[in-house]
Amino acid sequence: MKILDSVAPLAESHDGFILDIWGVLHDGERPYPGVPEALAELRARGRRIVLLSNAPRRSWTVQAALEEMGLGAGLFDGIVTSGEVAWTLLRDRTHPFFAKLGTRAFHIGPERDLSVIEGLDIALATAAGEADFVLNTGPDFAHGRQSTAPYMPMLEAAAAARLPMVCTNPDRAVMVGGQRLICAGAFADRYLELGGEVMEIGKPDPMVYETVLAALDLPPSRIVAIGDTPHTDLAGAAAIGVDAVWALTGLAGDNLGPDPSPTLLDAEAAREGVAPMAALRSLRW
Repeated sequence: MKILDSVAPLAESHDGFILDIWGVLHDGERPYPGVPEALAELRARGRRIVLLSNAPRRSWTVQAALEEMGLGAGLFDGIVTSGEVAWTLLRDRTHPFFAKLGTRAFHIGPERDLSVIEGLDIALATAAGEADFVLNTGPDFAHGRQSTAPYMPMLEAAAAARLPMVCTNPDRAVMVGGQRLICAGAFADRYLELGGEVMEIGKPDPMVYETVLAALDLPPSRIVAIGDTPHTDLAGAAAIGVDAVWALTGLAGDNLGPDPSPTLLDAEAAREGVAPMAALRSLRW
């Protein structure tokens, strides 16, 4: 697999960029070196950029966090999050899975993620037995962010009550400040093992790309998606027929080491069932 040291060659071959956020733009605490400059260079050359994240919160909350890191709205054309898509589905109730849900949610996740139900006719239940469905947005600080074990009593109670689960972040893990933390997708895996029903909202489901592709308004052959996770970012790109580039920061850096060989990357891509056009050491110009 070809390994790129700069995003510049991609700016020659592509007009639209779908960029993951955590693991590509920043490490959960600060931007990776060169990211603001790379985004500015892409924008200066007229390239269209939409950020697509499996964040379990609405897009406006992610934009606010990026601005605090110095990544202002002028560096991209828009943001789409899995939380925003979930909010729309919970509001409209036209999707068959969401049409059958009630209005009482048993929330597993931190309070900061509740923007995903803001302004909706959904009340929070304090116990699984009082709820109509599980709203899974990921780990909270009280129960810890490194293991699913402390959450098993909640998951078991929800499964016993036969509650369907809405998982607003299919990621299994994320790197934050060099530390590997679990995400909502890890709970979804445990819930499936318990016999529960799960609807995951986010990459790689083509549904979450609809708004992104509409915003880019470009032929698929002129679009490239850059992400650090094969089963979400790279698989999602393949599902919608656009080129994929494997960012070697974030989870890729943690899984494969700081300087993986082309041979290792090819083997890992084959194991994951993806075929990125190249790898990128980091998003820099």
